[in-house]
Amino acid sequence: MNMKPINDRVVVKPASAEEKTKGGIIIPDTAKEKPQRGEVVAVGPGKKDHEMTVQKGDTVLYGKDSGQEITLDGQDYLIMREDDILVILG
Repeated sequence: MNMKPINDRVVVKPASAEEKTKGGIIIPDTAKEKPQRGEVVAVGPGKKDHEMTVQKGDTVLYGKDSGQEITLDGQDYLIMREDDILVILG
C-alpha cells in the first residue's frame, strides 16, 4: 500500500506491545499498554516555511494518546502531526 500523507502529517507503524516483563512474567492482553514507539513509514511534504524533520524509516517515540489509529490491509498504523513526535531514536 502506498500512502502519501498531506502537510505535516506522518504515518507511523507502532511497535508491538511487550509480551513479557524483564523478569519473565507474561503480560495478558488486557494489561498491555499501547506502544509509544514506532517506525515512520510515510512523511508528508511539510507546510509552507516548515521542512519535515523525520524521514521514512526513522524509529520515533510519541505521546501516549497521539495520532489517529487506522488499519489498512490488516496492519495497524497511526497518522499524526510531526509535532506529536517527541524524539527520533538513533
